[in-house]
Amino acid sequence: MKNKHTFHIPVMGIGFTIDTPLKVAPFGMDSVISIVDDVLLEKMRKMYCEKIEIPYKAITEKFEDFRAKRVTSYLNLINDLTETKFEELKSATTEKGNQIKDYFNMLPNSDSLKQEFKKLTANNFNLTEIKSWLNDNLSMGSIDVNIMTKLDKANYIKGEKLSSEFNDAHAALRGFANSKLKSSLVLSAGMNPRLYGYLEQFDDFFPNENGEIKKKIVLKVSDYRSALIQGKFLAKKGIWISEYRIESGLNCGGHAFATDGYLMGPILDEFKKNRKELIQSVQEILFKSLLAKDRIVPKNELSMKITAQGGVGTTEEHEFLINHYQVDSVGWGTPFLLVPEATTVDDTTINKLMEAKEGDLYLSNISPLGVPFNSLKGNTQDIEKLALVNKGRPGSSCPKKYLVSNTEFTDKPICTASRQYQHLKLKELDKKEGLAPGEYQNKFEKIIDKSCICVGLGNSALLVNNIDTKTEGVSVCPGPNMAYFSRKISLKEMVDHIYGRSNVITRTDRPNMFIKELNLYIDYFKNKIEETSVIMSNKQEKYLTNFSKNLEEGISYYESLFNNMKGIYEDTKSNILNELNTSKNALQILNLKLENLSFDMAIAR
Repeated sequence: MKNKHTFHIPVMGIGFTIDTPLKVAPFGMDSVISIVDDVLLEKMRKMYCEKIEIPYKAITEKFEDFRAKRVTSYLNLINDLTETKFEELKSATTEKGNQIKDYFNMLPNSDSLKQEFKKLTANNFNLTEIKSWLNDNLSMGSIDVNIMTKLDKANYIKGEKLSSEFNDAHAALRGFANSKLKSSLVLSAGMNPRLYGYLEQFDDFFPNENGEIKKKIVLKVSDYRSALIQGKFLAKKGIWISEYRIESGLNCGGHAFATDGYLMGPILDEFKKNRKELIQSVQEILFKSLLAKDRIVPKNELSMKITAQGGVGTTEEHEFLINHYQVDSVGWGTPFLLVPEATTVDDTTINKLMEAKEGDLYLSNISPLGVPFNSLKGNTQDIEKLALVNKGRPGSSCPKKYLVSNTEFTDKPICTASRQYQHLKLKELDKKEGLAPGEYQNKFEKIIDKSCICVGLGNSALLVNNIDTKTEGVSVCPGPNMAYFSRKISLKEMVDHIYGRSNVITRTDRPNMFIKELNLYIDYFKNKIEETSVIMSNKQEKYLTNFSKNLEEGISYYESLFNNMKGIYEDTKSNILNELNTSKNALQILNLKLENLSFDMAIAR
């Protein structure tokens, strides 16, 4: 049955949504679990087995294919617990029917199912009389999973490298494929051809004759061109993309994959205009591929969703994305970090998030992946990191090794946040002669800035559930939107806020999501210009010029959009247009700096 909610909860960190489906899926809400950390999944499985008093058998590293088996076992457990909870909700008696009321009260007011429930219970709330109707009409939210495709480290046994199917992401994929879930795999962080090819090994990813797919693929993308390329690539392997999840390049949580100045509004507009072409062109390739592979070719056109996420904070923005850009669902991530009924965040981190203002939320360089990472100043993982630096022992012991990728000093990849790497890199720095004190300090800080987010992003789940952990430091990755949410929020309050039945934002100066993203890109552009040496290379000049051009086109798009808009944003339209003009002026000043750099480069030639 089609889900009635028009929002979903995206994956957040490694542990913040690790058991979110168990909390929200019984109420019909979709959410996403990260399955990158098999160690954390196994600890959580043990905790839940003990909590509900069912037998637990540890899957140790001595087991063959232990990573995949841990993923499968945890997902199966969460599926079983969630289904049990959902069935209990449906079979609740009238005396204990509050959860049924909550289920329907949290649906959008316009939802037809909600209206029908109100009619059925208008005179007498008797669950016994409508049990059959409830059984036919209530639907559980989807228990989706996420794999960050870049996290595909090779693994070894007794020094011998294992085949690629035992790489981290491959094992996680296999763990999901072997589970009993009927849900979606969200692939993020760009294209991994070898991992994409591995999907072909599992029947559950292929459609049946009615076009139904047991395990669907959701592709997180930042632009239409990338979606089309990856969609066609996978279609040639017989794999259909059931959903393209568009995420803002910078106005998001976690890793920020900035576009070349392309803004969310124009990107969504391109998807809207080309949606039919995307479906038809990719499906044509898919059907030919399925035929060539002697697989079932569906009789009907396959379904495809377009969803969006990144910086959404008001019902007006939520509805605009759905009505104007015709997206099927809107992702609400960062605000849910303050909803204990939905996410797993320790009290210390929640308190820091509640107090966070714009200046506390920043785009950092702490990720060992080398990708900008949204972070919170003063998070407990950074405090522990600096304590090690002050002791003269910078770097992590690197217990999990999910982000190992550097071979600068070693044959086998190591992590740039590890003690081993930072010791070697600082030793190399100390040998360099002629460095000014300021230059030395700058290079030193860049080295020790990298943080063990493998551990930090999962620790909160351990702390909340009183599971032993060697370190209590928590890395947290909220988007800039967190600055406007300042207290703990109940699940019902958050859902009511999304649907416009209440407002949990007390500040009156929150900018429109599109303006916020635009200004984040202008700041990003400014930093890129400042990072450029006095003499630019041709490549740098081309990149910055193109970036500026795309921002200018984005501003022109928004000017036209908001000037011609009627019936929406009426109270804030003038402010939005004024902020657009201010942003345009800021960009013009930066373009003058870029022109001066280009002029200097021309003279130098």
